[in-house]
Amino acid sequence: MAARRLERRRSRPRIYAAVCLPTSQSERSCSMSSDFYPVFAQWARAHGLEAARSRFRGALKDAAMLAEFVQQYEEARLKVLEGGPVVIPAAGKEDWYPGPLDTDRYWSALKAKFEADGWPSERVANVDNASNKVVSHTPSPNRSSWKAKGLVVGYVQSGKTTNFLAAAAKLADLDYRLIVVLSGVHNGLRKQTQERLEEALAGVDASLRYNLTDEDLDFRPPPANAGMVLKPGSTALAVVKKNGAVLRKLVRWLETPAAKKALIDAPVLIIDDEADQASIATARINPLIRRLIELPAKSTYIGYTATPFANVFIDPSDRNDLYPRDFILNLPRPDGYFGPEKIFGMDVIEDGLVTSAAPQDGYDMIRIVPDADVPKLRPGTRNADNWEPELTAELSDALDWFLLATAVRRLRSKPDHSTMLIHTSVKIAAHVLFEDLITGRLVGMRNALGRKDPITIDRLRELYRAETARVAAAEFGRDSYDFEAVLAKLPEVLGACSVVLDNYKSDQRLDYSGEPVVAIAIGGNTLSRGLTLEGLVVSFFVRSASAYDTLLQMGRWFGYRNGYEDLPRIWMTADLRDNFRHLSQVEYEMRDDIERYQREDLTPEEVAVRIRTHPALRITAKMGAASPAYISFAGRRFQTRYFKPNDRDWLEGNQAAADRLVTDALMGRTAVPRGATGARLIEDVPVELVLEFLRQYRIHPDSPDLDPTLLTKYIEGEVAGNPESLTKWSLAVVEADGNGATPIGPLEVGMVVRNRLASKSESGVEEIEFRADIKTLMSKEDRVADLGLTTVEARNQSEPVLAALRDKDEAHRARGLLVLYAIAPNGPTVENEGRASLGAAVPVIGIGLVFPGIPTENRRVRATHLAVDLANVGVEVADDLDAVDEDAEDPDVRLVKA
Repeated sequence: MAARRLERRRSRPRIYAAVCLPTSQSERSCSMSSDFYPVFAQWARAHGLEAARSRFRGALKDAAMLAEFVQQYEEARLKVLEGGPVVIPAAGKEDWYPGPLDTDRYWSALKAKFEADGWPSERVANVDNASNKVVSHTPSPNRSSWKAKGLVVGYVQSGKTTNFLAAAAKLADLDYRLIVVLSGVHNGLRKQTQERLEEALAGVDASLRYNLTDEDLDFRPPPANAGMVLKPGSTALAVVKKNGAVLRKLVRWLETPAAKKALIDAPVLIIDDEADQASIATARINPLIRRLIELPAKSTYIGYTATPFANVFIDPSDRNDLYPRDFILNLPRPDGYFGPEKIFGMDVIEDGLVTSAAPQDGYDMIRIVPDADVPKLRPGTRNADNWEPELTAELSDALDWFLLATAVRRLRSKPDHSTMLIHTSVKIAAHVLFEDLITGRLVGMRNALGRKDPITIDRLRELYRAETARVAAAEFGRDSYDFEAVLAKLPEVLGACSVVLDNYKSDQRLDYSGEPVVAIAIGGNTLSRGLTLEGLVVSFFVRSASAYDTLLQMGRWFGYRNGYEDLPRIWMTADLRDNFRHLSQVEYEMRDDIERYQREDLTPEEVAVRIRTHPALRITAKMGAASPAYISFAGRRFQTRYFKPNDRDWLEGNQAAADRLVTDALMGRTAVPRGATGARLIEDVPVELVLEFLRQYRIHPDSPDLDPTLLTKYIEGEVAGNPESLTKWSLAVVEADGNGATPIGPLEVGMVVRNRLASKSESGVEEIEFRADIKTLMSKEDRVADLGLTTVEARNQSEPVLAALRDKDEAHRARGLLVLYAIAPNGPTVENEGRASLGAAVPVIGIGLVFPGIPTENRRVRATHLAVDLANVGVEVADDLDAVDEDAEDPDVRLVKA
């Protein structure tokens, strides 16, 4: 009884501390209003607003002041709800979080660190708002128990760690007693995350936190009793690898009687960094993570990833698995972020031409490694034992440019971290051989510059001239320097340059915590997931991969390049470049979908159905063996992107299919004259004509989202299941002026211009490839050519809005749209080295398809999830696959000063 009275006494609001000093009524009112609100708000966050109102009604004699506190709390809660990034919440989600308070310890310490590091106030505010949104979608602390699961989708190298540090700090201020960060599968990322966590919370009293891990040691059971570690008022922190042996130790410690007792009322936060890696459908890691979630009465699991492809394949009906049923949050693209579209391009079609060529096609930063050189840079499966790398011309250029670019950076500002990545193989032996090769090259460079070797200097001068001409510093508002100034800086750069081997056997990784580092990092998987490479300038990348999530995560060159936006370069094969270009579109569309689902008020479990039935996801690798699945085309739009410009039979066959379609469609119907969107429109086209056209029209095999068999099966299924769905179609024939005309059936059609992405041979001469990639065919107005919108109206709307307009239009909500394009075989090119004329034998017929509706159980067609585009790419077997799941921490540390 005495103990319960003491507990009740402790739980009462301590109002006297805020109100005992004022001497006048006005001073008393001012003091209580300004000083006492945090006490009220803290109580409301912990116990709920109604509980706080009830508790403080007796303590505060001034009813108006209590009403003011309630209103202030409600306004703060509304501000959190309306601000921040796009989020898809669970049904019935409670809006309880009013944001942090000035009296909060952890968030205040982290915010102070951001400000001390010189962060602009707007950047701090963005982190604050985004993390508020995350916290607000976790359960209210006044609940007796919960098992919450959410997913935060960020960008590769974009600051996801900062967001989860901020969210963790704010949840620690809400008395979360244990915070576990699952930090990838390699020591390097775990150590880097541990360092960042400790730096972030350095301003918090050490007696209020208990570190269960440190930079050097993963989790080991602490000597202290678990009840003392997980006590109220303090927070235990653990940064652990997703490693079977380590996670088992953590689970066993939490299963001890003392820990079980503490976990009855101790909220636990589990942050899964790189949540799509090793967490899903794995035999050992996944059950251990699920056990971590299950053990506490109050657990919150939040996955963070830039590539949620695997996450959407989790069965949402399995309540114990990791599907994010409570929320999916899409972090906004940060200002100054260099994403895929900056490097690989993202087209916008206006007035029949690709516009704003440089940003849309990507800056000219990619250098092609010839396929013939790949065996010199990556061991094959048969010759691995006797293989040795060679210093190819491209690798030599990459090394030279790294040194030159680092010298330019040092001329622009004080020395800072500068890194080059060499990622050609996952084989440890290959890394060691590359170390010898690169070390020898750097020694040779020092000697050559020391004796002022004219051949070396002329080579560097020509490379500097060529590269600075292709990407101008002035385009980014940066200073440029003559070659002599850069040359004078090279000995300093070479003197600081080290070669770092970073693989799973290494214990000591790239270390950016001290003086500015100039490093050439050679490695495999440890460099391709999560790890931030500070000041990354040059990437030499010949690694193969068969899954899109793996490939996108390898893009360590995405991120922030403030002050040297003109200097990054990437050396890769043409195939890898093409795959990354495709990925930039895949990633864009997935994020666009999340925004659309939020507008449609879908829940995460409904989103699971929508994303899993997205046809483009056939290009991802499904976990384990490929298995039957179902996809839907409802609500989607598709376009032909790849063509065979030299295959006359292929092109003329498509012309014949288009001729038949238009001829038959005009029987008994008329083509509406060309309108504001530049297209002739034929309405009420029977579905039979569309199906016959799709059976005859030949789509390039590199178009995984336009499988003719699946398209026709889906349409036939729709018509059979619903007589009103897709039985009638709109046919739009897009036209343009000034590019010549060609007949399509009885119509004389003005051809449009769609230039292909240029490809260059080793000699720099333009090549007409067997596959021409135009990237984008459809403009925004084409996608709504039958809805009566003007070009300006269409371009001013986002993709989700345009999709919704079709579903709202009574005459078209069950009608498909087929768009035909006659593309000029040799149209004029825009002023852009990255584009070239199609060079086709005859006019090229392109098509676009727009489907109405929302996917349902009846609107699906059976397919198989396979890695389509990358199926023919050779993939190495990594040396460190077993180490992902075993306690294999055999250090092989090498930091070599050349």
